[in-house]
Amino acid sequence: MGIRDLVKTAGSRAILAIVTPKNNEDEQALGDQLYTALGLPLRGHWRTRKPKLMGHLHQYGTQCLIVDDAHDLSLEHLMFIKEITDQGRLQYDHPLGLCLVAAGRGNTIPLKETLDLPDPTWLQFRRRLDKMNPFCRIAGHTSEEVREILAALEIVYRELFPQLNLRRWTGSIYTWLTQPVLDPASSGRVTMDYLMKLVTTALEWTYQAGETDVRAETLEVAASLLVLRRDTLRLIDGAGPDIEAPRSESTEQKQASGTEVEGVSESANPPENPVQAQTLHTDKGDQIPSEHATSHSAVMDQKQPTKSTKCTFSGE
Repeated sequence: MGIRDLVKTAGSRAILAIVTPKNNEDEQALGDQLYTALGLPLRGHWRTRKPKLMGHLHQYGTQCLIVDDAHDLSLEHLMFIKEITDQGRLQYDHPLGLCLVAAGRGNTIPLKETLDLPDPTWLQFRRRLDKMNPFCRIAGHTSEEVREILAALEIVYRELFPQLNLRRWTGSIYTWLTQPVLDPASSGRVTMDYLMKLVTTALEWTYQAGETDVRAETLEVAASLLVLRRDTLRLIDGAGPDIEAPRSESTEQKQASGTEVEGVSESANPPENPVQAQTLHTDKGDQIPSEHATSHSAVMDQKQPTKSTKCTFSGE
């Protein structure tokens, strides 16, 4: 269950979830996020809205604040959060829960350096953390959990793939996604990010192929791309070939006759510059109609790839 699912399950505004403001360390940026989450307008100066914020949280019955991307919180943000919780406890007798969701790598604990500072503010902040489990880490998914996720995805995409059966590939998917490249800590757990990228990529290719179920080969190729091209730099140089729309026969005949006349006129007045003559000969030579050129153009038109209808799959 993600943060959004948790908020929906709680209903109303019992749980309020916001995202840490980026590139703005002022407390007002975080306060505006809370006002917006409550559905309140941002009217008036911040100095008049700030003292009323905890009153609004108390009025709406908010029990817990969830701050995503908490690793981006500034000192001003953290001090503002402490001020709100203090105000709720003293003025409204309203204990307000707080959950800081941060990204980390390995055994590194986000925000620990800040909370370990000797300043009394951070000592008080740390004392309010959970007594037994102040820092928790959400582990990846086990093989059985991967099977349950795949079963849920079968239901989600059942309309597009009536015969979809992802669960039979649980073992292979788990093995692919726990390779050292994708699991450097050797935790034996699968992250949701890699799992969704693998499944949605394979389903997109399956949809483009017009198939009703994903094949093992498709999943294996998608997994190989995740591993082999994870850090590959792709060079994009210039625009690709344009795909012209098919033209009617009458239009092609008119253009062919016009080109023929134009070619005769050019040959009657040759350019003085030899380089220019070679260029014009090359350009016009591509336009002079002949049976060979017409048949070659028809074959190339048949080989032109048609733009297929692409179904957008959302992973997050």
